[in-house]
Amino acid sequence: MTGMVERHSASVEDYVRTIYGLGERGAAVTNTTLTARLGLSPSSVSGMINKLAQLGLVTHERYRSVELTTEGRRLACDVLRRHRLLELFLVEILGYTWDEVHDEADSLEHAVSDELIEHIAAKLEHPTHDPHGDPIPTADGVVEKPTTRLLEHLEPGTVGTIARVWDTDSELLRYLTDHGLTLGNRIEVVERKPFGGPLVVRVGDSETVETHFLGSEIAQTLSITVQR
Repeated sequence: MTGMVERHSASVEDYVRTIYGLGERGAAVTNTTLTARLGLSPSSVSGMINKLAQLGLVTHERYRSVELTTEGRRLACDVLRRHRLLELFLVEILGYTWDEVHDEADSLEHAVSDELIEHIAAKLEHPTHDPHGDPIPTADGVVEKPTTRLLEHLEPGTVGTIARVWDTDSELLRYLTDHGLTLGNRIEVVERKPFGGPLVVRVGDSETVETHFLGSEIAQTLSITVQR
């Protein structure tokens, strides 16, 4: 893991984490998608991409996707490890809810030492996933490859378990909580309404099952471990 004295600036770390996150979702990583994701001006994003390229953290050709180099990917995994362990620590030890931790971890991830992070990992018994189901990179930069599928892509009749939430929006996470759409819960795809209509799902076991009509925003947010 990178030592505190060797770390890049918080803005550099934020960029490589965002680039990694977009790639993790299979999204094209371009100046446009980064501008939308970070809420910054196109000129600011373009300037930072050039800086990242000079630092050897990304490769980028005009009008093409931005890609992390080996060094950039390792840095992104370092930042993700800190971020996701901090989120889990806040939930498991300090009693935060999963909709409260993202911004807190965002602030803390640049300040904590690697020694503290490894103490947190040990305290949590070296967990593999954060409160949103995101895989936690190991200290060596290894990230578990997901075997889940987006709810949006599942056909009626598919049964599985909610394994990951791809969005950190607090309001959305509270909505999911209120409707039982949380990690570990059983979910069954019942019907896909025509003409772009909602996805009809049943959530919960036989005693607590509830039917929900989910729009594409939520269906694209939930990853499911499908029962074989």
